[in-house]
Amino acid sequence: MVTTSLPSGAVRFERSGANSQPSWPLRERLPVSKSLKNLRVAIVHPFLIGQGGGERVIDALARIFPQAELFTLILDEASLSPELRGRKIHSTFLDRFPSAARFYQHLSPFYDIAAARHRLDDFDLVISSGGPGVKTAKVPAHALHVHYCHSPVRYLWDQNAIWMKRLPAILRPAFSVSSRSQRRRDYAAAQTVNAFISNSDYIGRRIQRYYGRTSTTIYPPVAINRGPVGQEIGDYFLTVGRLVPGKRTELLIEACNELGRRLIVVGGGPELARLSQLAGPTVTMAGRVGDAELVELYRGARAFLFASNEDFGIATAEAQSYGLPAIAYGYGGSKEILETDELGVSSAVLFAEQSKSAVSEAILRFEKVETSFNREKISSLAERFSDENFEKYIVEYLSSQLEIFHI
Repeated sequence: MVTTSLPSGAVRFERSGANSQPSWPLRERLPVSKSLKNLRVAIVHPFLIGQGGGERVIDALARIFPQAELFTLILDEASLSPELRGRKIHSTFLDRFPSAARFYQHLSPFYDIAAARHRLDDFDLVISSGGPGVKTAKVPAHALHVHYCHSPVRYLWDQNAIWMKRLPAILRPAFSVSSRSQRRRDYAAAQTVNAFISNSDYIGRRIQRYYGRTSTTIYPPVAINRGPVGQEIGDYFLTVGRLVPGKRTELLIEACNELGRRLIVVGGGPELARLSQLAGPTVTMAGRVGDAELVELYRGARAFLFASNEDFGIATAEAQSYGLPAIAYGYGGSKEILETDELGVSSAVLFAEQSKSAVSEAILRFEKVETSFNREKISSLAERFSDENFEKYIVEYLSSQLEIFHI
């Protein structure tokens, strides 16, 4: 496998073979070409029921293709971003289930059936993004299907056993049967996609592992800081994210409890009550905060703490844009963001295992070199993840694929 890095690290290509070359050239920023503007475009996303990194990708695609129609399994109109309000959006019969947006995970056996009912016959370009129930949409033979992959469906592949353990014993046999069936359909659907885009090299390797497909990496857009970095640094560490088990926020809390270091935890979620009980006197559970308050917290923090194995790590990239050095788990997509020595900038202290002792040791290592981090240079690294870069590379890539497939 050969990886070729473009200037600024904004996009990488993965191809097989010793003489591999990117399939499309890098040029200066271009407007959407006339051919793209004239295409009938469908954007397919599994759920439009909240705001997150996946939805930022959809918002960006909607800006690139103002003529596009959107297709989703479940729609909550109240959750739509300004970019999507007033757009033509098609949902499925899953919407009719009571509280579908809240209990969408329990409807997984029906995802593929619902996705197959999307009417895509009239479109020239289908861009699917997200996880379950998008690749199985029936794309006509004349259309180009490009899939932007945040991860192979986790509950079907690498986290299948974890999801199984979370279920009551009485439901596990049914989940086992259902997930095997869904896994076969997911793999088969992946073989019908014309081209894959991965949101990180890490996910590109997993696409190869589970689907046997190569991919091109284009990092997702991040709400990066456009203002100055903080000049007055406080006495606290900061972590930001949804409070769910996989984030491993308890490790950060336990380490700061042990060391007596101040930590501010921003975010809500099902783990909030449990983590609040763990928090010692130096840990503040701030919950959800407004945008202005979050900006000030970013600007005043000593460093950003992160213990999760992320597919990409949007919060880490966002913190980087504020010039924050990171103390983070050195695996997955976050490692990709933070291993920046090759760009001439030291931006993080990484720890090798998800444990309280590893986090504590990393904090102590950070404190020995804290004054050596250049926050202005760290902030400049995040330009790789700007909306403008994402839109530029997507337009370039899709234009090249349209030429390859003669559309």
